[in-house]
Amino acid sequence: MRPTRGGDGASGAPSADSSTSLPAPQPLGQRIRADLEGKILSGAWPPGHRIPFEHELMAQYGCARMTVNKVIAGLVAAGLVERRRRAGSFVAQPRIHSAVLRIPDIPAEIAARGETYGYRLISRKRRTAEAAEPPGLDGQEVLDLSCLHLANGRPLALEARLISLAAVPEAADADFAATPPGSWLLRHVPWTEAEHRISAVGASAREAEALGLAKGAACLSLERRTWRAGDTVTYVRQLFRGDVYDLVARFAP
Repeated sequence: MRPTRGGDGASGAPSADSSTSLPAPQPLGQRIRADLEGKILSGAWPPGHRIPFEHELMAQYGCARMTVNKVIAGLVAAGLVERRRRAGSFVAQPRIHSAVLRIPDIPAEIAARGETYGYRLISRKRRTAEAAEPPGLDGQEVLDLSCLHLANGRPLALEARLISLAAVPEAADADFAATPPGSWLLRHVPWTEAEHRISAVGASAREAEALGLAKGAACLSLERRTWRAGDTVTYVRQLFRGDVYDLVARFAP
């Protein structure tokens, strides 16, 4: 037996019986917030439902106005409740979050997959954009580019791109036989707005031949326009082989 400490043979203050200990009571403000959050998140109080007035909550919980006010303020900060002047507090409409696609750098994406990137410029010409082409380019001088992206020597994507020479005059002198236009634009031209359009399409005879596919084979079409201060910078359509490419966006609310 180990010797006890203390001259009187006692081992110190007696320990409490853990089976009889009680948890500390939850602060009233936290309990009120948990109650209100539970009603909102469960759908018992749908969007637009009016939260009880502060004096009603004071009477229900037997607390001070400051306690109720702090609870409501916390729910407003969390986006669960909105205050309307002279009308009260209401359950907020849920916010819809969407995935935002970044503008991809195809050579970097292929390298990240552990594959060898290849590139071939098919055609390049300066011309005037026609009325049937993307809005914002009509009547402008554009650089019309067509190119092919490869992964491990295998065709991956066929690209058709128009670059506004009014917005990006330096593109006229860029060596797009050596550098893919998308990569060059990402490194040299800042943009302020972008729009993506994604669709599933069957490859035309010309597209199928370039991509090494059968006519009508499934492909992923990614169309994109970018702007700088309201002026169109570029329009591009990239057609990816559906059997070797997928589009992934990781996001959080």
